[in-house]
Amino acid sequence: MPIKYLVNDKTILRILLISCLLFYLPGARVFYASGKGAVKEKAATEEENGMGGGMSPDRITIQADVDEEDDLELSGIPEPEELSRPRMLTFSSYKVEKGDIIGNIAIMTGLNEDTLISVNDIKNTRLLQIGQVLKIPNQDGIYYTVGTGDTLENIAEKYNITASHISTVNELFSDSIKANSTLFIPGAKMDWVNRQEINGDLFIWPVTGYITSGYGYRTSPFTNTRQFHSGLDIGAPQGAPIRAAMSGRVSQVGYDDSFGNYVIVTHHSGYRTLYAHMSVVRVRAGAFVGTGERIGDVGSTGLSTGPHLHFTVYKNGVTVNPRVLMR
Repeated sequence: MPIKYLVNDKTILRILLISCLLFYLPGARVFYASGKGAVKEKAATEEENGMGGGMSPDRITIQADVDEEDDLELSGIPEPEELSRPRMLTFSSYKVEKGDIIGNIAIMTGLNEDTLISVNDIKNTRLLQIGQVLKIPNQDGIYYTVGTGDTLENIAEKYNITASHISTVNELFSDSIKANSTLFIPGAKMDWVNRQEINGDLFIWPVTGYITSGYGYRTSPFTNTRQFHSGLDIGAPQGAPIRAAMSGRVSQVGYDDSFGNYVIVTHHSGYRTLYAHMSVVRVRAGAFVGTGERIGDVGSTGLSTGPHLHFTVYKNGVTVNPRVLMR
């Protein structure tokens, strides 16, 4: 004979009340299984731990159990040996197209910019030419010119790789290397100064203005003869701030019949910068100046046709075109 269960509103209310009490009672536990591990939520009170202190009796703490396999998923596993072992250096080629820049080519080829710059001996990344053919190596790295006294071991130590790695990539059959020979150093990168120089980001503009005369040969406004102009003339209002194009030490402050009031700042890596025709000089010889620090004001002192800054850059004692080094 079928058994009939009589359920009324009071019974349903009791069941719901008991369920709620059981769920929130101290010591109740809820388990949620996900994958191979489990996260346990434990309701704990200070009384249950014998600590006292009047904390909320329904405070929930979460404890994660992670087994060995889960730990591997979190920390990763080593790259297979056959993928990480050194490879001989090989090349493909890429022809520069309209709109290409070195960064986009690096992304397309899966290499970093330093690699493309070094392998192709690029002196200025802004001067890539449409139709220019670039060598594309099968791995990242840069070329290194062996110096007198260099050994395979100290070169490897310098770039934090093994000598055997260099030998494999360059197909060397002995540890003997000759001065002035070139080695490909896998995984290596260029130093910051060379990278900024080649990308034209080494110096900031020393003054806000416009170029009135560029670097190179020009007809002199004073003698009307063809002469070499050693820097940039940047027109700007009288008294406009002149700022250090890169951090360095003020090596000279003075007055010259041609340059008027001038300042020379010595920088790292063989660079010096000259700022001429100032109306006011605001630094002293020997002072250290940061990039962008005000060192003087625009003027028209010396041999000048109007307010402007004459800005010259020297690299190891020889003038270079400032324009290709400025952001």
